[in-house]
Amino acid sequence: MMTNEDKTYIGYVSKTRGLKGEVQLFFEFEDYEDLMLDIIFLEMNKKMVPYFVETVKLQKNSTAYATFEDIDHIDKAQLLIRKKMYVTADKIPERHPDDFRYTDLVGYLVIDENEGELGEIVQVQEMPQQFIATVDMAGKELLFPLSDDLILGIDADEAVIEVELPAGLVDLYKE
Repeated sequence: MMTNEDKTYIGYVSKTRGLKGEVQLFFEFEDYEDLMLDIIFLEMNKKMVPYFVETVKLQKNSTAYATFEDIDHIDKAQLLIRKKMYVTADKIPERHPDDFRYTDLVGYLVIDENEGELGEIVQVQEMPQQFIATVDMAGKELLFPLSDDLILGIDADEAVIEVELPAGLVDLYKE
């Protein structure tokens, strides 16, 4: 039996489509288009169950329509809804070490030039104009844009990002 350790979470089965067992997959994995989706593991009753993908049609909005071997009816497909999807590490595209993304900053400690340690980045969201980091600052959520003029430096080895946030921004969250 395979364990979660050698699997990467990529999303979940969101809904059934039609009567022949087709399902919609929702990806929470940035480069979902590059995943090798021949076998997907679904978490069923705390166990990793392999499903062999027969067809998969990727869509633009982080979704795909897929059919699995032996899932040939909506009743069978229904059991897969809301199940988390995983793939083994070898199905994930290798990223070049220099291919750094703002989303890689989740888990980094934020240190402000004037305020000192603020806390850890718990989320990075892509907005139309920019990326927004959410920092857990002693239980409060501090949001700031990840823009070049605020970032002083990023130390990937130490998982630290140094910033100089606009005066007063941190104070808003300290109240």
